[in-house]
Amino acid sequence: MILLAGNSLTSPAIGTIFWAVLIFSIFFLVLTKFAWKPILGALRQRDEMIKGSLEAAEQARKDMIQLQSDNEAILRKAREEREDILREARDVRDKLIAEAKGRATQEASKIVENAKAGIEREKTKALAEIHDQLATLSVEIASRLLGEKLSRTGEQEKLINKYLEDINLNKN
Repeated sequence: MILLAGNSLTSPAIGTIFWAVLIFSIFFLVLTKFAWKPILGALRQRDEMIKGSLEAAEQARKDMIQLQSDNEAILRKAREEREDILREARDVRDKLIAEAKGRATQEASKIVENAKAGIEREKTKALAEIHDQLATLSVEIASRLLGEKLSRTGEQEKLINKYLEDINLNKN
């Protein structure tokens, strides 16, 4: 019923409309003069900040991709260097082992040659001593044979056999 009664809200008076338009215009001018520019500036600043953040994020994504590819290249290079170092270490190890074997073989050959030479010297020395002893024994046998009376041939043979047995017993 209040709506049918011609209420001032449904059909406003001309004065009310005038004052509403005037207040709205003053309010709009004050907002335009004092608040509109800062609000638009803040919106523009926020828009630029968002655009800058998006550009920074895109740049960061590109940088991250570049870093990943750089890291992969660095890792590949490090693996290759590691393989090279290991290969060189194996080569050095094999070379050192070969050199050590060569030196050991040479030293063993020298030792064997020295031992053979020493054995040969000892053999020569022993043969010389045997010759000396044989010569001494021969002279001794001859002097004993000549020293005794050699009137019978049988006694000479007995004497020679006895001395030969003595020589054989001394050798053993």
